[in-house]
Amino acid sequence: MSDANPKESTAFDLVVIGAGPGGYIAAIRAAQLGLKTACVEKASALGGTCVRIGCIPSKALLEATERYEETKNGLKRFGIKTSGVEIDLQTLMKHKDTTVKALTQGVAGLFKKHGIARFEGHGKILGPGLVEVTVESAGEGSQAPEPQRIETKNILIATGSVPSFLPGIEPDWDKIGSSTEALVYPEVPKHLVVIGAGVIGLELGSVWARLGAKVTVLEYMDRILPGMDLETANLAQKSLKKQGLDFQLGVRVKAARLEGDGCLVEAEGKDPITCDRVLVAVGRKPYTENLGLETVGITPDKRGRIEVDAHYRTSAPGIYAIGDVIPGPMLAHKAEDEGVAAVEFIATGYGHVNYDAIPGVVYTHPEIAAVGKTEEELKEAGIAYKVGKFPFLANGRAKALLQTEGQVKVLADAKTDRVLGVHIVGPRAGDLIAEAVLAIEFGASSEDIARTSHAHPTLAEVMKEAALSVDGRPLNI
Repeated sequence: MSDANPKESTAFDLVVIGAGPGGYIAAIRAAQLGLKTACVEKASALGGTCVRIGCIPSKALLEATERYEETKNGLKRFGIKTSGVEIDLQTLMKHKDTTVKALTQGVAGLFKKHGIARFEGHGKILGPGLVEVTVESAGEGSQAPEPQRIETKNILIATGSVPSFLPGIEPDWDKIGSSTEALVYPEVPKHLVVIGAGVIGLELGSVWARLGAKVTVLEYMDRILPGMDLETANLAQKSLKKQGLDFQLGVRVKAARLEGDGCLVEAEGKDPITCDRVLVAVGRKPYTENLGLETVGITPDKRGRIEVDAHYRTSAPGIYAIGDVIPGPMLAHKAEDEGVAAVEFIATGYGHVNYDAIPGVVYTHPEIAAVGKTEEELKEAGIAYKVGKFPFLANGRAKALLQTEGQVKVLADAKTDRVLGVHIVGPRAGDLIAEAVLAIEFGASSEDIARTSHAHPTLAEVMKEAALSVDGRPLNI
């Protein structure tokens, strides 16, 4: 149940509930700052949804299937002939699992390195400064141990989120399920219906499309990637459509259920769709089930989120919350930054996150990345801005890679030239966005990016050219 001696671990400076990216990073930073720290996690493996059944395993599948697709259909453009290329799904899944195992073990190693007491079980707040850890089952034929109580000066809630489902959808957690099930399909579906055209739906839809599945994406909105820059999302949709994803937008799904050996999906104004599997990817909701919030007077809002102030303090003294359980985008790196800021505030009285500089990435091919404001947001706020764009088609390295789809788009304040937002569709967009994040963090102008030397030939030159385009003076187009 615990890596700590109960008699030596009854009082802590901080107890973190949840060992996902936000929780485990917060625990490590707290230990670095000299706080006696414990972390409660109900799963036996550390790392949370992101490491175990989210970000990491999905990226392992995305990377592997992208290489498969390129080997099968793309290498001939380089003069490389291949034949008999096949996918070994079992080995592919083993690669995913090995990657996950290595990272979860790495988190456990970090806990030991920093002297963080780890408690395995469900954490529940019993009142101010008191957390109870319970284990539902100790295995078949074994009796669960007695609940253990931990005294602490501060509590940090970092319990993350769980998949959301729509009314009328009847999940069986196999053929009809969430991203968790879509990561472990035992065979390639002949027809996969994805409900939701957000990040999760597009990424996992891409994985199975590359492996040969027919993929139909149903989205309630009239566009994909709601919340992202519209022009950027439209460019991404065109590319994904060419890869075989069938988008049906403006569709309201009424029901999804098992029928015969497959599934049946019903939507308003559409003929019923029969398929092998259904991936429900309509978003996530905060996980605060049986957390004991009522014992300290915390009441989540209508969306289940815990309200906090600028320092992540809840309405209950000594109790903080970060990540997916509070308002804002549900991103692992956002949770990490919040966890660090929260514990730094506890230890030093200071801690801050710049939410204008939190990037978002979609790991499709090409990748999609963004930071800062969209054009739609700037228009709605009445902020005058300038736009600079540059296509990968005009970049030497992109041509050599034969990956020329997409563009970099820079939005800058019309008066001050300060960078307000950057949106990318293209190769390695998730890496390229880091320069834009740094620019926004330091309040840089598009001129600052334009005057910064970028190595040639690199994809990063597209960022420089887009910044030059803000002033109407790109050099290579």
